[in-house]
Amino acid sequence: MKKVIYTAAAILCLGLAFLTGYWLRSPDSTRTGNPSTTSPIPAASVDPSTMAPGTVEMRPEKQQLLGVRTDVVGKSSETATLRVLGLVAADETRIYRINSAVDCWIRKTYSKTTGSVVQKGEVLASFYSPEFLSTEQAYIFALSSFDRFHSSGRESPQQIELTGITIQQYKDTLSNLGMSDIQIEEIGRTRAYTENIQIRSPATGFILYRNLSTGERIEKGKELYRIADLRRVWILADLFENEAKYVKPGALVKVTLPGRQEVFHAKVTNVLPQFDPSTRTLKVRLEADNPGYVLRPDMFVDVDLPVTFPPAVTVPADAVLDAGIRKTVFVDLGNGLFEPREVETGWRFANRVEIVKGLEPGERIVVSGNFLIDSESRMELAAAGMSGTLEKDPVCGAVVSVKKALKEGKASVHQGKTYYFSSSECKEKFDRDPDRYAAKPVEGND
Repeated sequence: MKKVIYTAAAILCLGLAFLTGYWLRSPDSTRTGNPSTTSPIPAASVDPSTMAPGTVEMRPEKQQLLGVRTDVVGKSSETATLRVLGLVAADETRIYRINSAVDCWIRKTYSKTTGSVVQKGEVLASFYSPEFLSTEQAYIFALSSFDRFHSSGRESPQQIELTGITIQQYKDTLSNLGMSDIQIEEIGRTRAYTENIQIRSPATGFILYRNLSTGERIEKGKELYRIADLRRVWILADLFENEAKYVKPGALVKVTLPGRQEVFHAKVTNVLPQFDPSTRTLKVRLEADNPGYVLRPDMFVDVDLPVTFPPAVTVPADAVLDAGIRKTVFVDLGNGLFEPREVETGWRFANRVEIVKGLEPGERIVVSGNFLIDSESRMELAAAGMSGTLEKDPVCGAVVSVKKALKEGKASVHQGKTYYFSSSECKEKFDRDPDRYAAKPVEGND
């Protein structure tokens, strides 16, 4: 009994296998192996002369086997994030340079060195210069005269006013020589001159540069300190020209330190990007608050720039086959037919490419498996070329089907030779000056 059951089961399996094979091989099957294509129609119903050179016919089961996927072309505005490397720099408007206004000798220096944080008005060093003594004495004498005039009451208002102007002149002279306002006010209060002129910090910040030591003779004009207020910093990001034009002033940008959790928010300034000849890029300036002085000059940071592209026809980057001087996509014509279409591309960002010319919204193109379709398309072109059914457009350089060009009236005869064209525009250019295009070799793509 068991042998009979096993024999019946084997016969049933063989029958199912035979029916499945017949169904797969049947040209009239109504199954849809690839949901993105329509059901095929008999090839005989398609006029070969209406198809572009290199058009490939592929059955649904083969498309499924090769992993062919298609998608509809659309027009939309793309928004993406561009991650670039940024370099932290001190804000030029917050950098303070302390230069020596006179020839002097350094009497004393304090412990503040390069990298130290200093407060506004903090004493950094002191020096001696004989140029201060005469001005200090004249300043003290003018102050004493002013006090005497007020107490006596005999001097005229004009004389008192002139004395006040003289005092201000001496104060300005001391300030221009390098004396701080704090020390000038102290002399005015104590009426005692000093030989040690203090160098004080003009702002709260970091010492970026120090160039003096105790006992050193300093010449007039030498830079002694450079101090930067790092509560707000610049970030310089390098962008290629095709990227920089999409970054708008005022855009908010996220800045992160590699390997750390701190996140900062910067703003793109309205300063025009500067071209860097060494890197051949444009430097875009960002401004960011720097709480805790975490961002230091010459640090590298990651910058996430929001980029918004205007509405355009875009396709996945993998859909475009780039042969260098020629870019091709395969358009799904339906019924298992795929037409190679030369396109002109614009910007490329992330995984999207702008199509400037060659495609219209609503057309369906191949987005996966196009390399395999392209190989079959090339074989079709090679076979058609050997049979003499293909020519090259002498103006545009494109491969042209002779039958299609004749059917659409895109052919011209010049000096006994027939030329075929891929478009009416190319034919019009040839007809206006046939000797120009007939004489030179055709520059096209294979």
